[in-house]
Amino acid sequence: MSVSHKYTVFASLSLSIALFITSCNENKVSQCQRLIRVVDAGTSLIDKNKGTQVITTIQLSKDLEFVTKSIRELNLKDPKLKEFQSGFVKIFQNISQAVAIAGKALGATKTADASASGREKIQKARDEIDSALTTATTLGKQSDTLVNQMNKYCSQPESSI
Repeated sequence: MSVSHKYTVFASLSLSIALFITSCNENKVSQCQRLIRVVDAGTSLIDKNKGTQVITTIQLSKDLEFVTKSIRELNLKDPKLKEFQSGFVKIFQNISQAVAIAGKALGATKTADASASGREKIQKARDEIDSALTTATTLGKQSDTLVNQMNKYCSQPESSI
């Protein structure tokens, strides 16, 4: 083993130890930042994909499922941040479901034929899309409220125990 290779191994080992120690002593601010980063990623996906086509809508639903999973898997220690985490999991999970419903309904309109049953299919799809949009709007408002509460909490100085 060459000398430079030894240093590379030690450097990566020391980096791993440093990351481990940092995660053990993670403070409120760093936990806030991790949660905010994942929530922002989900919000950006929604903003970027507004008004998109069926295939994109279905992909957005899958991407939001991944965001939900990412939020759920954050290893937060702060009890209040865990509450925010739980709230965001529910919001993103429900938005993902609403987007999936809208995407499927949009797809159904593409296959409807010019008949009475086709018109019924389109009307049913419109109702499902309207319902999904109403749900998404409500969830968006809940998310905004939760973001404001979390920002307020995260901006408060950390209490010493």
